[in-house]
Amino acid sequence: MSLRERFNISKWAIQHRMVTIAIWLAIAVAGLFAYSSLQYALFPDITFPVVIVNASGESEDVISTESDLTEPIEAQLWDLPGLDDIQSRVYPGRTVISVLFNVGVDLTPSSDAVRDRLNQLQLPDNTDLEVIPLNLNESAAISYALRPTGDSDLADIAPITENDLIPQLEQLPGVLRVDLLGDAEIDPESDPDLLTEDVHLNAPTLIRFAGENALALQVIKEGDANTLEVVRQVETTVATWDQDYPQIQVDLAATQADFIREATQATIDTLGFAIILAVIVIFAFLRNLWATLITALAIPISLLGTFIVMAVYDFNLETITLLALALTIGIIVDDAIVEVENIARHLDDGLPPREAAIAATNEIGLTVSASTLTIVAVFLPVAFMGGTIGQFFKPFGLTVSAAVLISLLVARTLSPVLAVYWLKPKPQGDRPPSNSPNLLDRLYLPLLRNALGHPWLTLAIAVLSLVLGIGLIPLIPKGFIPQLDRGEFNILYTAPLPEFPSPQDLSPAEAEAFDPDLFEMEGLDQDPSLRLPEFDPRLLILTASQDIAADLETVVRDHPDVESVYTLIGYRGEPNRGRLTVQLRGDRQLDTASVQSDLRDRLPRPEGSRVSVEDIQFVEIGDSKPLQIALLGDDLDQLNQTARRIAAAISDLPGLIDIETSASDPDGDLTSLRRKSGERVAYVEANLRQSQALGDATDDVLAIAQDLLPPDIRLDLGGDAQNAASVFRSFGGTLALSVTCMLAVLILPFGRLLEPLVVGLSLPLALIGALFALLITQSDFGMISLIGTIFLLGLLDKNALLLMDYANQLRKAGKPRIEALLETGRVRFRPILMTTASTVLGMLPIAIGWGAGAELRQPMAVAIIGGLITSSLLSLVVVPVLYGLLEDGWFKLRRS
Repeated sequence: MSLRERFNISKWAIQHRMVTIAIWLAIAVAGLFAYSSLQYALFPDITFPVVIVNASGESEDVISTESDLTEPIEAQLWDLPGLDDIQSRVYPGRTVISVLFNVGVDLTPSSDAVRDRLNQLQLPDNTDLEVIPLNLNESAAISYALRPTGDSDLADIAPITENDLIPQLEQLPGVLRVDLLGDAEIDPESDPDLLTEDVHLNAPTLIRFAGENALALQVIKEGDANTLEVVRQVETTVATWDQDYPQIQVDLAATQADFIREATQATIDTLGFAIILAVIVIFAFLRNLWATLITALAIPISLLGTFIVMAVYDFNLETITLLALALTIGIIVDDAIVEVENIARHLDDGLPPREAAIAATNEIGLTVSASTLTIVAVFLPVAFMGGTIGQFFKPFGLTVSAAVLISLLVARTLSPVLAVYWLKPKPQGDRPPSNSPNLLDRLYLPLLRNALGHPWLTLAIAVLSLVLGIGLIPLIPKGFIPQLDRGEFNILYTAPLPEFPSPQDLSPAEAEAFDPDLFEMEGLDQDPSLRLPEFDPRLLILTASQDIAADLETVVRDHPDVESVYTLIGYRGEPNRGRLTVQLRGDRQLDTASVQSDLRDRLPRPEGSRVSVEDIQFVEIGDSKPLQIALLGDDLDQLNQTARRIAAAISDLPGLIDIETSASDPDGDLTSLRRKSGERVAYVEANLRQSQALGDATDDVLAIAQDLLPPDIRLDLGGDAQNAASVFRSFGGTLALSVTCMLAVLILPFGRLLEPLVVGLSLPLALIGALFALLITQSDFGMISLIGTIFLLGLLDKNALLLMDYANQLRKAGKPRIEALLETGRVRFRPILMTTASTVLGMLPIAIGWGAGAELRQPMAVAIIGGLITSSLLSLVVVPVLYGLLEDGWFKLRRS
């Protein structure tokens, strides 16, 4: 018995047909239960662990604080296990150190390790230390604006909110806490003692909604809680408040839940449409309802089996896993098509159904198994990439691997069993039109015969095509993650600090009450025991900040596509900073990026203020803009001067907007400095205009910055620019590992290097069409299109193996090489064409870009469609030529 027959699980399945059907029915039922347990999300659950160290002492200026507190603490923590980076902000007498750990590290032991290290550290007397664990997944799930109705005012509804409303929300599952914001009336008659009440208020804030002062409830979810589930419970509770608390007007201020629902549902709808199109293509080729049904059934059965694996690993139905499922439709259909088409061909040759199924699976089983296992070998390394990107794509790699393995089992067991029951031989004259001489005999076979007759010319054309494809790379926009049309965005502003009287001009009571903790520039001694005073400078700053916010709101609310504006004054505890969360209408005329661009040109920018229009971050890890460069060195003056020179030099670049630098005012006192990775740092950052790709902008900025860089200062990337560079580095190594694993897997079934070598030489053919498609559509070559490129390698590998394995069988049967290769092309032409057409049409709804979040899915589908078209056509010609050249050498092929 041959190796093919010994490991042909299809034969076992056919011999035990009822057992096979029962197993897959059980898997389908379990898959339905697993599917019902999966939750919707926007992205995978990833833990971003950060530990904040607040240290304060008696140092009088920034430099002494840096040497007395910041540097010793950083040195003590630098070799902690799992540490990613340390970033610090230094103020006179106070330092805030952010200890960033690698994604996925357990936060509790990490924060304990920080405390243990600090307990061993000898710091100056009277130094106060505070260690705060911070899980960035503990984010705001939903926020509501509360305004008084009738004769009530904010002071009337604040106690009701604190005593009645907040407890109702805090008891809900998945809710970590509820923050009350805006509990401060900013007018001369306001009661300053109201600000001291402990209502989850860390610093005075002012909230505005619909142009009026308001309170806000910000519901913070637990780190491992599902956003949609938390929001659903909160919405149910809040819905009762209209009747129970008529004196309070409650409005939805901000939430990501709506976009998550829309994006996941749009992906699922697109996935369903892709399945329908794939089935239509299969029927058009096979012209057999039963064969089409067998192939079509493989899709839901394989998906249901995959849902079981997703449930076991506690994955969600989110953008990344849904992309994985969309990708695998082509592979699922591919496996089933090859099996069913081959069985149908043997039926048409006159074999009874059972014998036809066994003969066909013997013939095709090794190819299908080997090619599917190579796809697993391609995608498993993606699941185990390091760093943030690795954690982000772990669900992707494992979901794809599970789906293709389950589809292999379906194709090797269930599909042959159903074929035995449902398929019948066709009359000799009733063959599928795809075998018509117009396409196969008159076009492909003559082309293949000429290619085999002129192999070096064929390879030269293939190489030239590859060179042209690579030549397109500089013309393709280089990005990271596409900007999404979310229908919401932020406007951040920083107001200039007003002039304050010097301490000498204040009465003794006022001087004692002045809170120096926020205003180090006044040089006052700190006293943490002081309560907020009758005279509170923060109220003066909030008043000035409110004026700027009101001017910004007026412009934003006048835009016809804006539905609401939710303003927080006192952003991140700084009273001169604010954030406007802008919600657009569902029936808006412009997309989000266009509205942002429109408002950028119209927003007022008072002297001394900074205004920036920002996208909603995937994870709120800070306020850095997409493009950020970090300048690191010891000389603070040189750092700041260089940062200002670079900021001025890049201001002429047309793709940049909202250019800012962290460099201090050259004519003012040093009030703070920043540190990164144990060095002083100055940042230059910018937002991107709508048509500007991140990678291209980064290249332009780096080219300018390198010319202005003194020898003692080094440059590093930050923000999304750093993430994009990390992605390409990670994917470069992962891609090399994937190809190596794939070729290693191929050696096992074939026992020689010829087939892996042909596949390896053919792989670049997948890039040509992918790059050309990205260029035509002006889609970014970034993280998502890289996924499509890796997927293409797997599909090209399947096509090449289909051709070479059948050629091997014909050669063993005694056919001459050229005849064997021509016969291989004739037999394998239809299944390759079918799988290509079904996958291309299955990707078409994604490439068109329907529904919320389409910008994220589109580049992947565009790359796959372009790559499939060229790689399939080229592989049908180039693979046989390469096979013929390498098997025994070209001259022996000619003589045979």
